[in-house]
Amino acid sequence: MGEQSRIFLSPPHMGTEEQELVAHAFASNWIAPLGEHVDAFEHEVARYVGTKGALAVSSGTAAIHLGLRLAGVGPGDLVFCSSLTFVASANPILYLGATPVFIDSDEATWNMSEAALARALREANELGQLPKAVVIVHLYGQSADMGPLIALCEQYKVAVVEDAAESLGADYKGRMSGSLGHFGIFSFNGNKIITTSGGGMLVSDDLEALERARFWAMQARERERHYEHVQMGYNYRLSNLLAAVGRGQLRVLEERVAARRRIYQRYAAALQPYAGITFMPESPTGRATRWLTALTVDPEQAGITATQLIDALEKANIEARPVWKPMHRQPLFAGCRYYPHELGYSVSDELYARGVCLPSGSSLGDEQQERVISVIRSCLSGRAKEVGHVHL
Repeated sequence: MGEQSRIFLSPPHMGTEEQELVAHAFASNWIAPLGEHVDAFEHEVARYVGTKGALAVSSGTAAIHLGLRLAGVGPGDLVFCSSLTFVASANPILYLGATPVFIDSDEATWNMSEAALARALREANELGQLPKAVVIVHLYGQSADMGPLIALCEQYKVAVVEDAAESLGADYKGRMSGSLGHFGIFSFNGNKIITTSGGGMLVSDDLEALERARFWAMQARERERHYEHVQMGYNYRLSNLLAAVGRGQLRVLEERVAARRRIYQRYAAALQPYAGITFMPESPTGRATRWLTALTVDPEQAGITATQLIDALEKANIEARPVWKPMHRQPLFAGCRYYPHELGYSVSDELYARGVCLPSGSSLGDEQQERVISVIRSCLSGRAKEVGHVHL
């Protein structure tokens, strides 16, 4: 028998309408970063998430950059940022010449810790060094506990940028992820719940701010016949072709969320009975999309480490990954301040040491998922809890 085909962590999942919409863009000859699909995609995303406006850009990173600039971030400023995230959440802070301060997660949501943020803001206020903004990340398709976090930011008059790159489709107390802060951002990278291959979106209720960001995203060209530039701008607009793909993807977003939640439920049913396996909890404050199914492995109870489990899956041609390495552990950010959840206890470090993200793509078939589960079961052989062994 030859090698079994590779199972990827979160591959793109195309629907049936994208080609038709892209063909329309070709036929109209509008393929540059202008066109009706860009306009429509912005309106449709804003309507879905419940904001007054949206701006389609080349990446989620570009959207964060623009959101932070709108918040007034500049050289020498501080920006607080979730530590348990991908580097794109923090890199735009450096683009603007500001300094990141990293905030730990809590155990209930794996997202920004209210206790750590409160301590960080209190100390910053005492020093007269409040941040210009706080970047709150919604990890793996789950909203942070935004109520207390926003209340803290309002208390100190600090702008909130929601990094909802991984959480399009999640909600918090009836409001969609990305719509609760001053600015929200989404990513349509190839591995996200819907994709444009590459792209992002900045959303807000502040339409005037979005117009300024739109201006910057088009090289800050003034309204003159010649090319006139007073401010620094960027080449950040999304192409009409990719926006057409995004419109088709957005139409099946709810189906994609349902598929990923089912995938999580199958993993949970099959693996919860094993000692030492704990899945990322779902907050009672709203629906998580389960963009990625993530779990932690207790090596003493499970008899295996997270790294060994990932290695075993790789040997079977299955892609799994560790939970994000926290930003405060990255060499790029050496020397930056970090506020753990509790003094002497860092949740994000624990999650990184023990966390595993399993294949979670919405196109993952039952047989493929059973392959993943079988490998994990073989690693956990003999480690079932007293309640017994449950099969799919």
